[in-house]
Amino acid sequence: MQGPLKKMHTRLDSPVQYELPLGDQSIALNLLIGKPIKLTYTGHIFCVHCNRSIKKSFNQGYCYPCFISLAQCDMCIMKPETCHYAAGTCREPAWGEAFCIQPHIVYLANSSGIKVGITRQTQTPTRWIDQGAMQALPIFKVQSRYISGLIEVAIAKHVSDKTNWQQMLKKHSQPMDLIAKRDELVAICEAELSEITGRFGPQATTYLPEQPLVDIHFPVDSYPLKIKSFNLDKNPEVAGVLHGIKGQYLLLDTGVINIRKFSGYEVAFKVE
Repeated sequence: MQGPLKKMHTRLDSPVQYELPLGDQSIALNLLIGKPIKLTYTGHIFCVHCNRSIKKSFNQGYCYPCFISLAQCDMCIMKPETCHYAAGTCREPAWGEAFCIQPHIVYLANSSGIKVGITRQTQTPTRWIDQGAMQALPIFKVQSRYISGLIEVAIAKHVSDKTNWQQMLKKHSQPMDLIAKRDELVAICEAELSEITGRFGPQATTYLPEQPLVDIHFPVDSYPLKIKSFNLDKNPEVAGVLHGIKGQYLLLDTGVINIRKFSGYEVAFKVE
């Protein structure tokens, strides 16, 4: 099979079920655990938004014109607390209304350790799976991405807001008491959370103390002792025995590859 890579599709199950899209086709990857596979980069890249042929991609798959013109490539996507929709300066207000002015979840996750994060409500549990989280716990539901960013910034003063991807891929994380950590963080951040509620109104933020902990199991039969990351720009061939899938990474006996990083890269996929 051959086609441009896209972010792997996932379904929460025990373990998580993965499919690798290649153009209009997809490959059920769980069935290939323990088998030798090969991905060969053809040298062609296609923009994930406009599908034009390009020599270099930006921001995980965009051509340069799309990268500099689309709201979905703005820095506020990475730093939602800088959202400028309310100021009337969003480059694509309709896109902002569809993706940012929507209910968001502030959550704790356990991937390489405890972290705080945010995602659109419709993207749970996909976001947690993509981050390689073994556990996740929703703690707030809010009316917009901007509000979720403000809460994340407050909580991130006391716990990480990033995943250490090397640590995430090296081992199966030990279970953590996310409920106790949630209670601790909400108490510590009480003043900041009250200020946010006062600013936007009580209807804008909903605390979720009754939400259950979500356990996530990944299809991995062994974790790498050392992390060697494949780069299709330097080596067009990725080959080895598939030992597992976690987050958006394929774990081979020869190294790991971040599929999402190479979105738009055309590859030929083969089971050896």
